[in-house]
Amino acid sequence: MDSKHFYITTTLPYVNAAPHIGFALEIVHADVLARFARLLGKEVVFNTGTDEHGMKIYEKALAEKKTPQEYVDEYAAKFDRLNLALNLTYTNFIRTTDKHHVKAAQAFWKKCDENGDIYKKTYKVKYCVGCELEKTDSELVDGKCPIHPNLILQEIEEENYFFRFSKYEKPLLALYEQHPDFVVPDFRFNEIKNFVAHGLADFSISRLKEKMPWGIPVPGDDAQVMYVWFDALINYISTLGWPDKETDFVHFWGSVGAPNAIQVAGKDNLRQQSAMWQAMLLSAGLPPSKQIIIHGFITSGGAKMSKSAGNVVDPFEIVEKYGTDALRYWLTREMNTFEDGDFTWEKFVENHNSGLANGIGNLTSRIMKMASTNSVEVFREMDLATHEEFKSFREHLAAYEIKKAADEIWKIVALLDKKIQETEPFRLVKTDPEKAKEIIKELVRELWRIAFMLQPLLPETSEKLLAILRNPKEPLVPLFPRI
Repeated sequence: MDSKHFYITTTLPYVNAAPHIGFALEIVHADVLARFARLLGKEVVFNTGTDEHGMKIYEKALAEKKTPQEYVDEYAAKFDRLNLALNLTYTNFIRTTDKHHVKAAQAFWKKCDENGDIYKKTYKVKYCVGCELEKTDSELVDGKCPIHPNLILQEIEEENYFFRFSKYEKPLLALYEQHPDFVVPDFRFNEIKNFVAHGLADFSISRLKEKMPWGIPVPGDDAQVMYVWFDALINYISTLGWPDKETDFVHFWGSVGAPNAIQVAGKDNLRQQSAMWQAMLLSAGLPPSKQIIIHGFITSGGAKMSKSAGNVVDPFEIVEKYGTDALRYWLTREMNTFEDGDFTWEKFVENHNSGLANGIGNLTSRIMKMASTNSVEVFREMDLATHEEFKSFREHLAAYEIKKAADEIWKIVALLDKKIQETEPFRLVKTDPEKAKEIIKELVRELWRIAFMLQPLLPETSEKLLAILRNPKEPLVPLFPRI
């Protein structure tokens, strides 16, 4: 994070179902990094939105007896509601049905075509509607897609346009060599390097309009529409006004030799974000991304979340019951930043009570009660960007290690609890009031530090804690009631 401008984007969730906790993880992690960048004084573009074309959407709309546009309008609004529910700070919410995005996707197609990377051929392939991806036999398990084993693979045989992905094996490997931290974490980077090194197959980037009319028209061919993945990936630059707003594009996406864009994605998006999209950018003569951050999946009670299993975890339900920061706490501290994690309501309640109610909530009450009783007031304004006490915290966030940053805060909570237990200032005040007051002052100073460290992770809690510290004579309201 060394530029004056900071750009971060999530993937665009596919609007065939309501938001679930897996996407909440992705967008909250991106929000933490966007908030951190602002605290460092950077101008931030934080992009998210909805992916709205393709066969899956078309079939869902028909099943619900709606037009595709009616269907996507309804679901896009559901995803935009996450803004308030999760206390997000995204600046851009792009939809792939937006007029400007359509124009940008067609301009991007033309650049790839002019570079000789688009051609037409007849082919036959097995296709998973759930993934909106073609599947080779080697990717299948018992003849089925391992991600969507309940869906029947479609066999497509038609004439479509293809992108010369195979042409970019060596350029991609060179890109990876030049940027040894291009994909985070490193074990995901090794996965994509191995995938590319084994050879790339050209992929289809269009569909026959008569079979699948819900897509962006291919420039110069009214019989074809763009394949959903080709279209959707372009949102990362169309949201910046590309190709019209060159200054914004250079500031936030970057330039050749100075990339600036950070992308956050799930592990099922590794290939699309770090190989397909990068090859498309190279073809169009545009700068690559700066880094791709890959997170794991959230399972539910040890099983993959699915409607049929009835175990989908609704982020809106969690927020309604326990509040926004209760969910942000679980996603930033209890969930591993890069590995898979499991959610159960029992574990969520246990984590809430131990980390929030009995942790930071109880600590705040104990310290501020002692401060109020003994007329101790400490005012301390701190700069997260420069203060030495935040150095390791900043380093964790700069490396996208969100859980490690959160753990730094709760290490301080544990140390302060231990200090109170060992020194007992509430008893010491009777025998050595001056020493007791010094201990209480130190505890309050550390509470200020916690309040500032909470800013990017639990912003609402940070605001409440800062208000308590700035107005110590006001009646104390518990930060987190025990569930």
